[in-house]
Amino acid sequence: MKNYFDLTGQVAVVTGASTGLGVQMAKAFANQGADLVLIARRQNLLEENAAEIEKEYGVKALAYACDITDTEKVKEAVKATIDKFGRVDILVNNAGTGAVAPAVEITDEQFNNELKIDLFGAFVCSREFAKEMLKKKYGRIINIASMYGLVGNMAATCSPYHAAKGGVVNLTRALAAEWGKDGLTVNSICPGYFWTPLTKSTLETDWFTDYAKGAIPIGRYGREGELDTCALFLASPASSYVNGQNIAVDGGYTAI
Repeated sequence: MKNYFDLTGQVAVVTGASTGLGVQMAKAFANQGADLVLIARRQNLLEENAAEIEKEYGVKALAYACDITDTEKVKEAVKATIDKFGRVDILVNNAGTGAVAPAVEITDEQFNNELKIDLFGAFVCSREFAKEMLKKKYGRIINIASMYGLVGNMAATCSPYHAAKGGVVNLTRALAAEWGKDGLTVNSICPGYFWTPLTKSTLETDWFTDYAKGAIPIGRYGREGELDTCALFLASPASSYVNGQNIAVDGGYTAI
């Protein structure tokens, strides 16, 4: 039986790979044979994850500490990737943050920080890693946006996050349109409520759990691994005619 998601021999770069969804997606790629470059700011966590992945999946993993809002650091990460592996095939822009507060209380610094990490960081990484992909006329870029980039919400006020992730959604379309003819596809995933270190404190509250049961048609939060198959599809050669799309993995939240 053909494995449509086989990534053997490919190199996948995952940002925000110290905890949460980034680690889960990295392991899913490794399970399909991809070597990995794990990027985040905490070197100790990256090294732990890289060692675990190499041991469990038998692939190579580079742990590289990098602030994705620092263009020079991102360029250095690209160089380190090419120096070690000689190529880059997949980029997952997963690193992000989230400021939760009423709009009238959000500071300029909070809003700017949100845009800098979630939107500017995704652009810088896409731009710099795409330079290597364009040389070989092949690449898969996956932006992790959010269902909050598609709709508003009345449960967790976070207007800067909505703005930044909405920007990621349309940045995806723009880059897809620009690079499609050159062999690169650019798509985004818009996750719903998943357990991560960033969301844990909110999702664990009784009031939010009750809210989610009514707001999500499936009636629950996303479970570990339920984002991986979408990422694998978009990362694989099997998705060669899927470009500029935004796929909501949200249990149906944005359907109602």
